Amino acid sequence: MATENALLNDSDFQPIHQTAEAQPAESKKNGAAAPNSAQALKRLLIEHADSRQIILLQDFPDPDALSSAWAYKLIAAKHQIECDIFYSGTLSHQENIALVKLANVPAKRWPQQSSEQPDLSEYEGYVLIDTQGTTSQLTKLVRAAKLPLLVVIDHHAPQGEAAAELADIRPEIRATATILTQYLQAGLLQLDRNNSKHVKCATALMHGLRSDTNRLMNAVEADFMAAAYLSQYYDPQLLNAVLQASRSKRVMDVIERSLRNRQIQNSVSIAGVGYLRYEDRDAIPQAADFLVTEENIHTAVVYGIVHDEDEELEIVIGSLRTNKITLDPDEFIKEAFGQDEQGRFFGGGRSMAGGFEIPVGFLSGFYENSDYNRLKWEVFDTQVKQKLLRLVNPEDGVINTD
Repeated sequence: MATENALLNDSDFQPIHQTAEAQPAESKKNGAAAPNSAQALKRLLIEHADSRQIILLQDFPDPDALSSAWAYKLIAAKHQIECDIFYSGTLSHQENIALVKLANVPAKRWPQQSSEQPDLSEYEGYVLIDTQGTTSQLTKLVRAAKLPLLVVIDHHAPQGEAAAELADIRPEIRATATILTQYLQAGLLQLDRNNSKHVKCATALMHGLRSDTNRLMNAVEADFMAAAYLSQYYDPQLLNAVLQASRSKRVMDVIERSLRNRQIQNSVSIAGVGYLRYEDRDAIPQAADFLVTEENIHTAVVYGIVHDEDEELEIVIGSLRTNKITLDPDEFIKEAFGQDEQGRFFGGGRSMAGGFEIPVGFLSGFYENSDYNRLKWEVFDTQVKQKLLRLVNPEDGVINTD
């Protein structure tokens, strides 16, 4: 989850079938290339040649998800498989917007009007990239349409269970872009420096890998090897243009709010930022990225209530960033917020980052300049802080962060 979008709130999946081909023992040791996994994917694509698949991303896709889905689409095209890439949320992080626009990444937001939505019966199945279905509202739609789950490719910790023809889930690797790059290295697609689409996709993969490894600071051997391979094909000037995208004023306002409201205990910074518009939701992980850089801080958690005026929906969304190698974000967030009545976790994570989503539910409803909003925020702010501080405080802590 890097620039990290919120995780886990929407799955009742069946068991994941992880074959020996999909999860070779050697890949578990140090994140080395997994040729068996690449061959398993090749066989699957051959079996489903001349078909159409839909690729689902998390609601708020990051560079790792966008680039990995594009790479899968290009690989599948070699077998005459047409893929459409969809997400249900929005692109609000300035680098994500720049990446899609400058590199022409073929990812589309799911149409809000039912008359404009694609006919799911035209697809043979669906594919999950950089997610296991728990971060996408679209999984409900494809399951209702009885589409089979063909492929899951992800680097996050297992989030429940999913029945797929092929599941390549490797949390020991720091970016899904690394897994897709390994497929390229294994020969599933030969990149061509003279093919502008290949160059742009390689650039997107480099950005996805870079962002999910904190500029390679958290990378493992496999990530470095993937970056070395991509360095032969990517466009440095295009990547630099993406990275130079400016923060919006609204993002800066949220960062300022997080600074003003932060509470620090035992080197953990916790900040509630109040209400945010749906399209500004990516300001939350950016604020967490900023707070964790403060002196003597090893972990930062930022959260707020995101409201969607069109859907009349409110969700508490939060992001965690840490540079403490002994703190597992996935374990920390799951322990802090637990599960809903269906047993689904409200959050989770990967190395050095995590997120959570908690539906406001019955109390949803945003009213301008309303005392009701203020009281509701105070309740949720207090509750979230209590759940986090219960773990942060060594005297009470379930997980000791010292």
